[in-house]
Parts: sequence; C-alpha cells; structure tokens
Amino acid sequence: MPKINVLPREIYELIAAGEVVERPSSAVKELLENSVDAGADSITLEIQAGGIKYIRITDNGCGIARDDVENAFTGHATSKISVSDDLDCVATLGFRGEALASIAAVSRVEMFTRTAEEETGTHAVVEGGRFISMDDAGCPVGTTIVVRDIFYNVPARMKFLKKDVTEANSVAAVADRLAVSHPHIAVRFIRDGKQTLCSSGDGKLISAVYAVYGKEFADSLIPVSGSNSTVKVDGYISKPLAARANRNMQLFYVNGRMVRTKTACAALEEAFKGSIMVGKFPSCVLNLTMPFNFVDVNVHPAKTEVRFANEKEVFSAVYYAVKTALEQGDKAPSQDVSKIINQRVQKQYFAAVEPAKQIRFQQPATVPEPVAAPVVRQPEVRPEPAVYTKAVESFSQPLHVESSSEKYTAVQESEPDLISGFSAPVKIQQPEAAARPEPAAEEKIILTEEETPQVRAIGEVFSTYILVEYGNEMILIDKHAAHERIIYEQLKAQNKKIASQMLISPIAVHLSREEYAAVIANTDLLADSGFTVEDFGDGTVIVSEYPVILEGADISAQLTEIAGYLAANSREVTTEKLDWIFHSAACRAAVKAGDTTTLYEMQQFAEKVLSMPDIRYCPHGRPVIAKLTRRELERLFGRV
Repeated sequence: MPKINVLPREIYELIAAGEVVERPSSAVKELLENSVDAGADSITLEIQAGGIKYIRITDNGCGIARDDVENAFTGHATSKISVSDDLDCVATLGFRGEALASIAAVSRVEMFTRTAEEETGTHAVVEGGRFISMDDAGCPVGTTIVVRDIFYNVPARMKFLKKDVTEANSVAAVADRLAVSHPHIAVRFIRDGKQTLCSSGDGKLISAVYAVYGKEFADSLIPVSGSNSTVKVDGYISKPLAARANRNMQLFYVNGRMVRTKTACAALEEAFKGSIMVGKFPSCVLNLTMPFNFVDVNVHPAKTEVRFANEKEVFSAVYYAVKTALEQGDKAPSQDVSKIINQRVQKQYFAAVEPAKQIRFQQPATVPEPVAAPVVRQPEVRPEPAVYTKAVESFSQPLHVESSSEKYTAVQESEPDLISGFSAPVKIQQPEAAARPEPAAEEKIILTEEETPQVRAIGEVFSTYILVEYGNEMILIDKHAAHERIIYEQLKAQNKKIASQMLISPIAVHLSREEYAAVIANTDLLADSGFTVEDFGDGTVIVSEYPVILEGADISAQLTEIAGYLAANSREVTTEKLDWIFHSAACRAAVKAGDTTTLYEMQQFAEKVLSMPDIRYCPHGRPVIAKLTRRELERLFGRV
C-alpha cells in the first residue's frame, strides 16, 4: 500500500475544485473508485433507503496501513500523486484526496481495513468530520467502509434529496458504469436486501454488458476493434436497426474512466451516417486506451470531462474503428424464399385436409374416404392497396358535404402473406354516398351548396401530398402533418381520459438507469397519456396497456423515446411533459409519407381537414396546407 501523504498547498491548489458530495450516488462513486485504485477484483455495494440511511462498500484491495488511516480522512491527502508533474499523467481514477474527508464531514463513517503485511485489522470511526476512535479489528485483507445517515448534520442538503427509489436508481447507475468499465472486477449490488447486479468479473466486456443491460441490448451489438498510432478503440456498437431516439446509451470510457466526449460522439455518429434513420442515434460501449499524458482528466470537478492533446487522433480512431465494424458486422439477414413459400403451401394444404379427416372419422368404415386435393391459391389482380384505412377510421365522422365526386366501392380480399405464414385479411367496404352514417351531433352542420365549396380530391403527389380542388383554389395537403395534428388535438381533447388497450402479453422494456428512474417517477403521468407501466426491477419496466391510437406502432420504441425525454427534462412541469408525449404519440400514430392512399381515402381525408379551420400547422409548427388560387395558376400560364 503506497503511503498516504497530505499534499502541500502549492500542489493541491493546482487541482480542480473537488465535487461537493450532493447525494448518495456522489459518495458511492468516489468510494468505488478508491476500491478500483486499490487493485480490488471483487467489490460489493449495499445500500438501504436509497443510500441515505446506509451504504456499505467492501473490496479485496490492498487495504490501508494503520499509520495512514487518520490521514485518509484528512483533506488533500492521497497516495496517488506526490508532485505536481504527476497531474500530467494521472493513471488512477481518483487523485485529489478529498473523497473520504468530504463524505465523513456530512455523515457517520466506519472503516474496517487491513493490509497483507498486518496481522490485525483497523477499525476507525469518524462522525461529522471528527475522528472518534481507532481500534484493532479482525477483518480480511481489503477495506470495508460503512456510511450512515448522510447529511444528518446538514439539513439544508437533506431537503434537496429525492425519493428513496430515485436516489437508489442513481446509485445503481454508478454501479452499472463501474461494472462495464472494469469487466475484470466482479461487482455485486445489493439494494434493500435484494441483489440486483452481479457481474462475473471474467474480463469479457460482453459479459459485463449482458449482466448490466440485459440480453436484448447485448444481442444487438457488433464488436469493434481498431487503433492508430496513439489511440486504441475496442468495445461494441449497436446495429443500425437497434438505433434509439436519444444518446443515453452512448457510453465512452477513456483508460477505464467513464467520460462525456463530444469528439468521440461526433465520430461515432459520423460513421453511422447513411446507415441509420435521421433523428435516431446509435448506442455503444467503447473503451479508448491511450497514453496517460495524452489526456487531461483534471478539467471538471466530477472528472467526467476530459481534454485530449490531439482531438483529430481520437476522432480518426473512433470513426474508422466503427466504420469497419459496421461494414463487417452489419449484414442483412438472408431469407430462403422457397422455404417460406413451401411452408405457406403446407399450411394451406393442412387447412383444407383437416376438416375432411374429421368427417372421415365420424363415418362408417365402408364409406369411401373423401380426400381433398391440395389448394394452391393463384395470384390474382388486386385492387389498389388501402393501408390508409386505419388512418381514416381514426378520425371522428367527417362533415356531411354534398359533393359531385364519384361513388367508390372497393373490396380487397385476403391474400396469402408469404412472410408471416398466414393470411392477413383486409376487407374494406366503403358505403355509397347516400348511405354514409350520420355525423356526430356536435359536428353536424347543414350547409347549402351555394354556401359550401365542393371538395374534390384529384390525386396524390410523391405519395405525400394530396392534391385537392376546393372552389377556386388548388390545395396541397401534407397528409402526415395534417393527420398528426388531428390526432394531437384528439388526445388533448380527451384530457386524462386517453382510451387505452390492454396487451395480451405485456411488453418488457429495458432502459438505462436514468431513463428507468424517470419512468418510475412519472408513472402517473404515463397513465394520464394512456400507458400503464409497472416497475419490473433492475432497469426494466412492464407495459400492460397503451393508447388505442398507437395500435400497430412499436410500443417498446415509443416508451424508450418517452423515457429519454423524461430523463433529459426532469425539471419541466407536468403539463409540458404531457404535451410532448401527445406530440410523440401523434407523430408515431399518424399515416406516414410514402404510404399508399386510395382516391376514396384522399376524398374523406381532404373533407375532414378542410372542415377543421384549426388544422393549419402540425404540432412541430410545419404548415399542413399550401394553396394556389385559380387566378394565380392562370397567371402562371399567361391566361390573365
């Protein structure tokens, strides 16, 4: 064990001001880093009541010599640096010598420690920064620190602590990051008597990722390995199809220290450009290894921000390592089409033969057995697809506007779905104009033909914009923006009465610790928006109900997007959060640009939009309608 020395003023004044211990997770972070620096390969963290009442950290590191125990609780006392030049190449996670002194000043601390050279351990007690006692103790090699009643003597800080579950989730996030950054260390986390994390410590990064973030996230990763003359990059990135709505799962480690780095983040996203949807972000767990004098960690009090001697080298190393991993690891899955078709034909054959077999078993043996020939459906000419029907049906009844437009009757029969292996019947029977259902009472408006211009849908441009003739105007309607606004207004009008639908099989969604804490803290808000979410523990929530308007949408992706927003905007008022959730749900539920739309659906949609004067902008502020009058059009062609 290196000797602990009190730093002289000329050295500790060079060190960035230490982070004040503001919550239990701050104390846990500092203590865990001390355990790593002590060379431990097994660490156990236990908390109670979110860490406010009790924190215990046990490691099998080198321990602290008895002569150094008292110095360990003194400010600016450390064994990790001794001269000012040491700050230029910090090789340890801690180096300021402030952790134990800061923690002991606001809590009751006990320490049990022993080095390999000592036969008897040491038991020290410190309360409120005052050294109470130091005695002999029987204990194994290593250190155990117990922190009780944090902020018992600083009520001003105590009142700013959050709920126990929120503080516990923050502590869990610290344990998760340590387990992933040091896969060679076996990390156990016990929360209120229940073990929620146990990493193997086998040295394999994928094992630590699996233990912390679960099977689904681990299975979506591609290994990364690359280097240049200065920086070595290794770890994992997510496949483009597993992209997320936020950057919460972008984890960067520099020499085993978790950091926030815009340089590496920009390189990662630049490498994914062209492989990922706009507005989506890749996930990663990347370790950057470089010479210690190449990076300055003495920048931020929390030591989460660093400065590189050569930003270009870091950007280049990350970019090319990720780009190479994508080219080699992101291969499209191959499908044996003939096998899928054969399976489909077999399903049809057995569907036709089984009823005949049942009849055969009920008849006397002398009766000839009927045998049905295999039925293979021949391709037939289909009418135009009508995927837009769900969008139209989600509207309330349109206004009754007399129109000279054509009467449409479209019937689409079911056709074998060769991918899913079963028929997907879609039957649309549009009523004659005279047989339309009456509109809702509050929408029923009687207008004469002279008062109301006729709405006539002409067609569609780029599968995105509906072209409409409306009186003396030619109108283009952005169908996605308009539908999004309509759904948004419907959700707002329901006001805490969002219609929800129960899932037959609840969906488990695994989130980052910050997202998980945000969701658990906002279950009532989610219930108001139609989601029933329950805590499943260990970073996972269960969705049992979801808004009816989102039928067919990816519920897991929707909740992950909402969780990311809640985590990043925890200080916003409830009404702003609910409004954003309505925006997000409306965007996902709305018909998309590129979806095929029948002429009948265009007509119904145009009538609906033009009957609602408030539908002029989507929730994001983009215009819904563009107009060109007949006179403006004639001027373009030189008619007037």
